Amino acid sequence: MTAKGRRQGARDGRADRPERGAMNNVHFSSKSDEYSTPQWLYDLLDAEFRFTVDVCATAGNAKCEVYFSPEVDGLEQEWQGAAYCNPPYSEWGLWVEKAYLSSLLGATVCCLIAARTDTTYWHLYCTRAYEIRFLKGRLKFGTEKNSAPFPSAIVVFKPGNHVRPITSYVDLTEVQRSLFGC
Repeated sequence: MTAKGRRQGARDGRADRPERGAMNNVHFSSKSDEYSTPQWLYDLLDAEFRFTVDVCATAGNAKCEVYFSPEVDGLEQEWQGAAYCNPPYSEWGLWVEKAYLSSLLGATVCCLIAARTDTTYWHLYCTRAYEIRFLKGRLKFGTEKNSAPFPSAIVVFKPGNHVRPITSYVDLTEVQRSLFGC
């Protein structure tokens, strides 16, 4: 099934995989589920991974010169090199699955996702990641006035099969204090 078909199934409840149903709107603080990564966080991750492509972006929020827009459909593209992924939160499972599969083909993929550890997708794919960084505190995405109503995690998929991810906890207050002196 194509990504477009899987998306439609996720939206109308006909999904052929677990966790494909539409998410409850209570998880989001705005009408959109597309949140722009805070620039300071992206810059820290980019310094570490040196991203070559943003696989899930729009012209207005792309973090890399090379990016896959909704029109190009990043789920249908081959991910190579070091990829950054901040997916729409209603479809995060599809993107995490693609990140995992792409890592098996040689890509390094860094995903900023909601830390939904109670979901099937988390257990199917995130537990096979190279590393999971749980973010202590709530992120403020893009131009949102309030912090996200959910915890976030950085999930890093690297080439190879990983039995147990490296797990760490990152205190956002401490990171911001060291960056901005506040």
